[in-house]
Amino acid sequence: MKNKGFTTRLVHADRLLNAPESGAVHQATSNSVLFEFKDAQGLVDVFQGKKAGHVYSRSSSGSNVALQNIITHLEGGVGAITFATGMAAITATMFSLFKAGDHLIVSHFLFGNTRSFAETMQIMGIEISFVDVTDVQNVKAAFKSNTKAVYLETIANPVTQVADLLAIGQLCQSKRALFLIDNTMTPANIFDANSVLASLTISSLTKYIAGHGNVLGGAVVDTGLFDWSGFENILPMYRGPDSTQWGLTQIRKRGLRDMGGTLSPESAHAISIGLETLVLRTEKVCDNALRLASYLHTHEKVSAVYYPGLADHPQHYLAREYFNGYGGILSLDLADGIDPIQFLNALNLVICATHLGDTRTLALPVASTIYFESSAQQRKEMGVNDNMIRMSIGIEDIDDIVADFEQAFSQF
Repeated sequence: MKNKGFTTRLVHADRLLNAPESGAVHQATSNSVLFEFKDAQGLVDVFQGKKAGHVYSRSSSGSNVALQNIITHLEGGVGAITFATGMAAITATMFSLFKAGDHLIVSHFLFGNTRSFAETMQIMGIEISFVDVTDVQNVKAAFKSNTKAVYLETIANPVTQVADLLAIGQLCQSKRALFLIDNTMTPANIFDANSVLASLTISSLTKYIAGHGNVLGGAVVDTGLFDWSGFENILPMYRGPDSTQWGLTQIRKRGLRDMGGTLSPESAHAISIGLETLVLRTEKVCDNALRLASYLHTHEKVSAVYYPGLADHPQHYLAREYFNGYGGILSLDLADGIDPIQFLNALNLVICATHLGDTRTLALPVASTIYFESSAQQRKEMGVNDNMIRMSIGIEDIDDIVADFEQAFSQF
């Protein structure tokens, strides 16, 4: 499928990569917890990593491997691991690869739950510097002798800051540091992580990949661009003959097997089904988001709009360089005197909910929900204002979305 278009590869990936039985076009779900070996030596060999296979479904199963194969193919990586949630993918990766005394450079503009976990890592003895990743000079200045990695989101949630991706990738390569990218907001049809020298990509499959608000999942993908042979935190037992697999092997053993954030077979199957319409959904979402952002940008009852597709966005030119579309997340600050709770209650079509990447347009008040645990000073530093509303744009007819905003604004 090398020369086929992206959507063609998506639609046919399951049947061609995984060869389902009986001519099926989708891999069947495998619900067995255990796997029989007629020869006990086979069990030993799989346990010791000498041959591929499944010994216990917490670590691997046919359903998960099938989805991992699809994701690896679409991301152009050397391997992938799936998890029960995106946060499980993040936590498993971080706790598998880093230890007390290591230093990480982390984006200052992190999603609330990820920021909370970063603070947990600090409690566990991992040193973290939070920096503004829109300028590579800030990242360069934060490097120390014990810096092991840079971690950031391609488009920050909720204020949509865009990282200086290629410059940071080149810096990490020169420093022999891992470059970890959360590309939840920009799946592979929008953003090629290999082009900016990413080492690992981490994403919530729950969002745009699955796409319909009906299943949780997460994944980590190794691009194959990082030389693991020079990474001292890989334990000797995981240093097999193929060094490109060292990082994933340690994450799979220490992060998935030991921590137990396993993706269920049913969820793996549902994600693979949702994945087939990724391009169709995201093209509509990106178009809707740009048109809604343009409408809101000139509205007298909106004081600010945050969307990378707008020409006056601080990182518009970075977004135009890196992305095939500007994503489906936008935030807005309501004009003074308009309460965000009351405004959200005035919307009829738009759903008030905490989720992203759905087929339906969603909205929530940012400061009082996903950033409630952050201090006022932290919210200010991240650009989160008290009257901010975050939106995840869906695939509805754009005229209907705009009309819903128009009738809501008319009440204030």
